[in-house]
Order: sequence, then C-alpha cells, then structure tokens
Amino acid sequence: MPAETSLIFLRSLINGRGIPPVTVLAGPQGFLREHLLSAMHKRLCTADLEYRSFQVGAGDDYAAVLEELVTPGLFARAALVACRVLKSRRERDAGEETEAGGDESARRGSGDENALAEAITTMRGPSYLVLVYERDAAPAKIRRAAEAAGTSVTCMRPFENQVAQYAALFARMADLRLSSAGAEFLAARYGGDLAGIANALDKAASGIEQSGAIDVAQLEDSSAARIPELFELADSLGRGDARRAVTILDRAIALGRDPFELLAVEVIPALRRMMIAAALLAHRRSDFEIARAFGLSPQSPLAMRAIDGARRFGPRALRASYRRAAELDSGFKDGTVREQHQALAGVILELAAERR
Repeated sequence: MPAETSLIFLRSLINGRGIPPVTVLAGPQGFLREHLLSAMHKRLCTADLEYRSFQVGAGDDYAAVLEELVTPGLFARAALVACRVLKSRRERDAGEETEAGGDESARRGSGDENALAEAITTMRGPSYLVLVYERDAAPAKIRRAAEAAGTSVTCMRPFENQVAQYAALFARMADLRLSSAGAEFLAARYGGDLAGIANALDKAASGIEQSGAIDVAQLEDSSAARIPELFELADSLGRGDARRAVTILDRAIALGRDPFELLAVEVIPALRRMMIAAALLAHRRSDFEIARAFGLSPQSPLAMRAIDGARRFGPRALRASYRRAAELDSGFKDGTVREQHQALAGVILELAAERR
C-alpha cells in the first residue's frame, strides 16, 4: 500500500476501512502521530486484542518488540503492538555508522533494523504493529517494508485549508456533529494548533449527549480560558500592532512553540492572505468577492483580518514582507538561520515599519 497523508488515513479510519497489519507513523507533527495511534487503539482494542506499548531509544533494540509479535498473549489471541522509536536511537545509529569501519554496536544496530524489516514483510496478523518514529521520516528500509505489508503515514503540519477538515474529523472521532461554521471557527481561533482544536472539542463535549451537536457558542465558551497564541499572532499582524505581535511571539516560544511552525502555519499564510486581498482590492473587488476567493464567508475572521491588513499595509509592503518570510523559511530548513526567534521577530518588525 503506498504512503498516505495523515488526513486521508484518519478519514479512512473513521469511514471504517480495515487497518493494515503494519503501520508506520512519522513526520514533524507529533500530535498527529499520537492521535492516529490513539484512533487505531480505539478501533482495534477489544476483549480479543490486547495493547502492548514499547519505547526504543539510545542503547535499546527491537528484541522485545519482535518477541511480542510472535508470542501468544495470556489473555487474548493477538495484540496491538505500539513501538515508539525515539529520535535519540536514530541519531545514535547514524553517528556510529559514520565512524571509520564502524564498531560492533553499529553493526548490531544495523542488523537489528534488518530483523525488524524482515519481520514486517512477513506480518499477516492477527496481531498489529504500529511504529511511531519521532522523526520527519522513517528509515527507508522500514518504510519500504511497511508499504509492502501495510502502509506508512506522513504526519505533516496542516495547510491552512486543511485545519477545518481536521476539526470535523476530530469531532466525528468523538461521535459529535460539528457544523461547518464551528469547524471554521476552530480553524480561525487555533490556526495550525491541532492539539488545541482537539482539546476545545473535548471541553465542549462535556455534558453533551453522544452524537450531539456542537455550535459556535459552545466552542467560544470552552476555549475562553485558553491563551490562543497563534490566533492572536495573526490578528496582531493584520492590525499592524508590531509590539503586541512580538510580545505574543515571545510568549509562544517561551511556552514551547516552534519558531519554524509559527512561521510556516501562521505568519506566512497570514501574509499570503493579505497579499492576495491587496491584489484584489487593487482591482476594485468587494469584500464579499475577496472572501469568496478564499473559499470563506464574508464574516469569517480569517477573511476580515486579511482584508483589513491589506488595506493597512498595501501590496508593496506585503510583497516585501512575504519575500522576506519565504527566504526565512528556506533558511530555517537548510540550517543557515540559527537565531530563529530573533529572525522571525525581525520579519514582523519590518512589516510594521513599511506600513503605509
């Protein structure tokens, strides 16, 4: 089975598609990796199927995992075996294998991975294996073996037009009905923070009967206590409030936000929306037409912020800031930008300085 995106895989789980005997989860979106594992756990773990969890880090091997796959359980005929491969183990193997000639521990690590790949290709059930890699991609040999026997899933940061889709799927996983307005509200409020969206749905679902509907008012109440850094950052950019935007950025990073994620899923999309809105305004398009070009309603917070920001900054300043943000994104990816926090704050301050 070829590699799948997390959105397609989650949708297929909800729609009742059978789960393959082997699934490999990898990618930079840690919450999605764990959410998909939880979804499979919910689907598979019955009285006839036990759950076994393993963690493989630096100095560990897959011996216990491989033994579990071939050993019948005491209380169930099969198991869902979840193995989290920590980033530290892969970094250790890579470092050892680059040494001249390689030492015995490196050769043992390589053989152990070969044994895992071989076990994957022969899996036919009744047990299931889920490998969760804390990396952007699983090792090539493991990925190829998984795609031959099951599937591999790439958990990427969501694009802006995918956030509302994830919100709707999270609601369906909880047997809740979420309107399109509710999904759009969550996308506008939380941006790419999928964990925040799932948490807001859990809070709103408290006290609601199963298969009940959730409206925007309930979502507003459930998320009132949360500090929505991503939402506030985009809002401050649109308003041209550089001081507040930088303060929010500092707070978000202090609380553990990744500067690359803030740039990729919030700052660049906000600049792109404003730039498109500015171009449409230059052609005398109405607010309704601009919102429709985004695929949003005229009352959508995303559309309103984009239009207000376009009027405030103008196309020239927005193009310059968008070009600078794109260069920064490239610098983050190739490692040439070291001080990511300061560089991202610089983009925000430059935009404010160029406002018309």
